[in-house]
Order: sequence, then structure tokens, then C-alpha cells
Amino acid sequence: MFWVLLLLLAWATAGIACTRLCLAAVRAAAADADDHGSSRRHELTLYEAAFLSGGPHRVADLTMVSMARQRRLLLAHTGWATVVDPRGRDDMERSVIGAIGPGGQSRIAPVRDAAASADAVSGLADRLVDAGLAVPAGARTTVAAAVRQVQLASVAVLVLGAVALLVPAQPDMSRGLVALWFALPLALTLSCLAIARVEVHPYSRWASPAGQRLLGALTRRTAGGDDRTYLTTVAVRGVRAIGEPDLRAALSHRGQPWREPHIGGA
Repeated sequence: MFWVLLLLLAWATAGIACTRLCLAAVRAAAADADDHGSSRRHELTLYEAAFLSGGPHRVADLTMVSMARQRRLLLAHTGWATVVDPRGRDDMERSVIGAIGPGGQSRIAPVRDAAASADAVSGLADRLVDAGLAVPAGARTTVAAAVRQVQLASVAVLVLGAVALLVPAQPDMSRGLVALWFALPLALTLSCLAIARVEVHPYSRWASPAGQRLLGALTRRTAGGDDRTYLTTVAVRGVRAIGEPDLRAALSHRGQPWREPHIGGA
């Protein structure tokens, strides 16, 4: 009977997808349990908070904002960065200064990209991954991809069931009973999705559950109006948290590429 073959295919599709989701959830839960104790002893730096909140480009933004507030880097609202103090105080600042170049002035957008891809940020990412606070690059979408596969399996079961109902009815099997058989693998996929929605930890793009807990604790401890509080807010929320309109415009600038002005006669 043709519908039986379609039913077997539906069960295989649902079973493989749900198994993959269960394995991904178990691995994620195990990694989270292993890192839970060490994360409690870890105090996030501002650079680490920036990476866990927004990735490499957030680290570059935070570095430039910090230098600008100390008047060691000028960020114009037109989208230009000018070095005032060429002595970087850490690897991140030296990466920004190096990205600006020996001329001491450059567009902010390419500086941001270059600083975000510098060795200093890569090393920071590796340390956070080793500490269990950041999601490894290859695993950022593991659970999410498994959930999507179960969702696709649900659709596939529905399609296979519809095809089975469209074939000529068998004398010994009613259409209602055929539909009931296909409802079983559909119930399996929908149950897995419901359980995953409740039980599986929500991963951000950058921070693991342990990293998200530390970010939450850091945000709750942030109080007052000092410079560190300001920079912590920028690290967690990004450019939109910058209070100075000109500085916010500088880091948000998306103007036309700059061209060398023509000087001299015709």
C-alpha cells in the first residue's frame, strides 16, 4: 500500500529531526552545567561584556567610545576618527590606533571593521569560549538549526499525510484511519517543539547561558553616573546607549565615501 510507504517516510523524517534536537539540547545542557560553577567566579571586564552582548564590532565601538571620552581619540559626526594620543593603553586600543594608520586619521567604518577582526579581539573571543561564556563559532546555531529541522519535519509530515489522503482509498482502510496514523508523527514533532520552547536555554548569538547570567548580574550591579557605569551601558546596549549626540552620530555614520578634494586651478 502506497500510503504505508509515505507513513514510514513521515516517521523517519520526524524521528531523525526530533533525535537531533534532543541530542543538541542535551549537549547544550551538559556544557552549561559544566560552566555554571566557574562562571560564578568570573568577573566580566568591559571588553568581555561588549563581546558577549554584541560581538567583535561592539568591542571596537566600546574601545573608540572609551578613548573618545578620554580625549585621546576624536570622533567627528561626519564619520572620521583622528588620533590625539598615539599610545594605546591595551591591545584593543593599539588595534584601533593601528587600524587608523600612520596618518592619524581615517574613516570610522573601516577602522571599526579592522579593529573587530584584530588578533586582540580574536584572543578575547577564544578566552571567553574556553571559559564557557561565549558560544563557539561552529555551535552558535546548533540548537536553533535543530529546532528549524523539526519545524520542517512537521511540514513534511503534513504534506506526506495530504498526499496519502489523495491517493485512491483502500478497501480495508478508511481515510480517517490513515489521517490518524499520520497524526502520530505530527504529534511527536509538535511535542518536541513545545518542550524545546520551555526547556531549552535560549542562546544569543554570542553569549552562552552562563555568559548571559553574568551579563544580567553585571547589568543589575550597574548603578550611578560614573564613567564605568556609562561604558558598561555602552558595552551591553551598544551605540544607541551613547548619550552624546555627536559621538553617537559619529559611530552611526553611513555617509558617502570620502574623496580627495580638488585643489588648484582648472
